[in-house]
Amino acid sequence: MLPTYDPNDWEAGMKLLEDLTTNAYKVQQQVLEEILTQNVHTEYLRSFLSGHSDKKPFKEKVPVVNYEDVKPYIERIANGEPSEIISAQPITELLTSSGTSEGQPKLMPSTAEDLDRKTFFYNLLVPVMNKYVDGLDQGKGMYLLFIKSEIITPSGLIARPVLTSYYKSKNFRNRPLNRFNVYTSPDEAILCPDSKQSMYCQLLCGLVQRDQVLRVGAVFASAFLRAIKFLEDYWRELCSNIRTGRVSDWITELSCRKAVSLIISKPNSDLADLIEYECGSKSWEGIIKKLWPRTKYIEVIVTGSMAQYIPTLEFYCGGLPLVSTMYASSECYLGINLKPLSKPSDVSYTLLPNMAYFEFIPVEKNHEESEEIQCNSVSDENCTQETRKARMETVDLVDVKLGHYYELVVTTFTGLYRYRVGDILMVTGFHNNAPQFRFVHRRNVVLSIDTDKTNEEDLLNAVTQAKRLLEPLGFLLTEYTSYADTSSIPGHYVLYWELKMKGNNDLPELDQNKMEQCCSIMEDSLDFVYRRCRKNDKSIGPLEIRVVMHGTFDALMDFCVSQGSSVNQYKTPRCIKSEEAIKILDARVMGRFFSKKTPFWEPFRM
Repeated sequence: MLPTYDPNDWEAGMKLLEDLTTNAYKVQQQVLEEILTQNVHTEYLRSFLSGHSDKKPFKEKVPVVNYEDVKPYIERIANGEPSEIISAQPITELLTSSGTSEGQPKLMPSTAEDLDRKTFFYNLLVPVMNKYVDGLDQGKGMYLLFIKSEIITPSGLIARPVLTSYYKSKNFRNRPLNRFNVYTSPDEAILCPDSKQSMYCQLLCGLVQRDQVLRVGAVFASAFLRAIKFLEDYWRELCSNIRTGRVSDWITELSCRKAVSLIISKPNSDLADLIEYECGSKSWEGIIKKLWPRTKYIEVIVTGSMAQYIPTLEFYCGGLPLVSTMYASSECYLGINLKPLSKPSDVSYTLLPNMAYFEFIPVEKNHEESEEIQCNSVSDENCTQETRKARMETVDLVDVKLGHYYELVVTTFTGLYRYRVGDILMVTGFHNNAPQFRFVHRRNVVLSIDTDKTNEEDLLNAVTQAKRLLEPLGFLLTEYTSYADTSSIPGHYVLYWELKMKGNNDLPELDQNKMEQCCSIMEDSLDFVYRRCRKNDKSIGPLEIRVVMHGTFDALMDFCVSQGSSVNQYKTPRCIKSEEAIKILDARVMGRFFSKKTPFWEPFRM
């Protein structure tokens, strides 16, 4: 049972957080007992536990799994078989994860009760902010929130991203008034299916209500910066709407148009003049504070891959704090930042012990699994039963050690059991008896601009497909690496290729058309989420290949060795994050080529 309290009573919320974190061990044991008691007779758990709900055999007999292990069970439900395969509660929808399987989004089970758990989680964010920032009930938040496409599976279940699921739920649409969490955007603008119309209308509402705005934000830093870029492109038209008191004709989504028209119901030339003055200045440095002068902070996730956007955010924010409030995934919501005004580099999340049952796989400091736990997948045929059992050792939530690195494993209320989320975390401290973690990175991910997560294998496959276009012409790709370029909005993938001709190192002039085709082939070869971000969301720019001179990767190796890498163990990094290394590569670029067409994408089908 979820604890109940009045979200407007922030002192009660803080007391609840103290109780949960103080009794972390007890709460975790209760969570596991509840999950097992409820689901022990499901097909999945019955195959390991034979109907026994004791907690001790759970770790001994139920294996730690990856998505590929549970994918067949979830797909059976998507195709019409009963939820009881994995969950005693009815699966009410499937959540599409940013990770992919064979190029398609991963599907995570969800239940009606899970929406209540998310609401409970969101409500706890408010008292934490109230502890550090006064007066949040004296104004509004300009939060730019969006929905994305969804599909109907053969079973009739909807499959959609986790945030789309929540924003469309009655939990969000029928939420009671919380005076600490009032938005400038009407729900109709947030739920507008056309992302361009949604963005325009939400910015328009935020500008009209600028004097009431106390905080601004989006879920991810990348989305907030896209909003700034959109504002750069549309501020003149937005000012025209404010001046006339009328929404542009191209806003055709009727419910959205009607709701926004009520907010900008009368002309306001003074406000339009003020916005024109600020947006028309030479530099947009500090523009957020100029347009929304009462703003106390910017709420965006700036941990993990989003940390690459911090310098750009700082340019626009005028010294406002960057606040990352929460840590969540499609599998379940996880933790809260109890010190929200800490610097982005110091952000840690306290896992809430009632959200799921948590375990942790120890990993080495270089974030690789220890040898003794690498063999723990259901499908690993090289493991004997005895070996698998010996190598399944995990650490409980309250037993993690300060300064150590772990991979997160969750058992959820929705039908995932000992599931590897893929996040690498480092323990930074404890709040009462609950550990606090810094998000380090996603396991195996090398490139990410927005919600895309491209791993080394996917990158290699895309490079392999593209280089085949050049091989008949006598070219050999001798080395490559990459980086996520976020210096412009939207960011884009950059590949560095070192090419040579068969038989010699001299490189003739490159055919621009062929190289642009290589860029396009790479994009077509990347996964569903990348292609959706490129074509539908427009949150990633065209992929770029930079061809470098012969010997460039030798220079890169020399640099890495000078920084402490071993010559004997050196392997070319497939993703570069060091600014010095990028300068070495860029100094030797012979040609730059961009994809000239957007990759194929359509909503996935079962």
